[in-house]
Amino acid sequence: MIQFVRQSFNAAFSPETYRAFLDKINADLPGLLDFRVAETPVFVPKLLTDKILQACDDIVSVITRDDFKALTENAIPEGQRVPNEDEHTQFLAVDFAVCHDNSDGPSHGELTPQLIELQGFPSLYGFQPYVANLFRTSYPIPDNLSHLFAVDTNDDYLAHLRDLLVGDCNPEEVILLEIYPEKQKTRIDFVLTEKHTGVKAVCLTKIRKEGRELYYEKDGRQIRIKRIYNRLIFDDLTNFPDLQSDFHLTDDVDVEWVGHPNWFFRISKYTLPLLKSPYVPTSYYLSDLATYPTDLENYVLKPLFSFAGSGVKLNITQADLDAIPVEQRDGYLLQRKVKYEPVIQSPDGLVKCEIRMLFIWPKDDPKPTLMTNLSRLSRGEMIGVNFNKNKDWVGGSVCFFEK
Repeated sequence: MIQFVRQSFNAAFSPETYRAFLDKINADLPGLLDFRVAETPVFVPKLLTDKILQACDDIVSVITRDDFKALTENAIPEGQRVPNEDEHTQFLAVDFAVCHDNSDGPSHGELTPQLIELQGFPSLYGFQPYVANLFRTSYPIPDNLSHLFAVDTNDDYLAHLRDLLVGDCNPEEVILLEIYPEKQKTRIDFVLTEKHTGVKAVCLTKIRKEGRELYYEKDGRQIRIKRIYNRLIFDDLTNFPDLQSDFHLTDDVDVEWVGHPNWFFRISKYTLPLLKSPYVPTSYYLSDLATYPTDLENYVLKPLFSFAGSGVKLNITQADLDAIPVEQRDGYLLQRKVKYEPVIQSPDGLVKCEIRMLFIWPKDDPKPTLMTNLSRLSRGEMIGVNFNKNKDWVGGSVCFFEK
């Protein structure tokens, strides 16, 4: 998107340099990379950077409203509310499609962000500084472009992340909670998080509960868990119906959550109809609609309580909506479609991209702080692994922004 930077990168790129790039990851972190890293970063020009930052401000202004928790009380599914919720999320991830501005006016034809989803839940906070540094050391990337916000270096960023996760605890008293973390596709992020913060990934099944206290075993010792960096979602637990564990997420326990599970639901697709911005496509709770938009071909239907793209219906008719029982309609979102604009020049054509802005929100801060980002490249109908099998110049990456 920054033409001279793209030309310089592509001139330096070859299948051999990409193989060396992947070999370096596998040498540093053997056997841990279990998702596709794209061949290229994304270079974001200042005009688009400014629009993304404005879009983020528009969203943050809603999430920081005094009545936001009241507005999202129904976001938490029955039986999945976790006790001891804090006042705000400590993580915020905001996903934008890169599009063309098709509106009338002076910005017509410019690149513009359009919100796809957002989540009050952590993403690859440990992996992104690593992959950004590897791109920078492997290819020519100008010094005036950065993957960071609010800080200048990866060391500064990782210090903020460590402070958020560990607080005033000993790092061994803090765990990253997952289900079978050694099998998760994001395990490379868990290992890098432990390297930089001392916070170890622990499986739900390895936690022991005594009254309201939680423990895990380390080097033959029983360690009291005082803080939980939560990476486990209820949706994943449904894949293990016979799972045996001493601790359940909904238990009332004496721990401090770093990323309380309730915020995964409060800041999610459920939030979209509350947002008003030129960078947020119109969204409705299906249960609020007495009549449907006349141009349903321009809308997508999303279940509110499924994740990772599960259950999304791209092409809908009035009959599809009428078939949803009245008592289930509050579980669906109708959202105006977003058209991704292919903007990344690969050796054999243009590729679409999505940009995820990553925030942290320490407990005493008045609002979240933007820290870094990730990006995903796609040649398919949707962003995601299933739509990009056997394709190149797709997968996870990072943006370098012109500011």
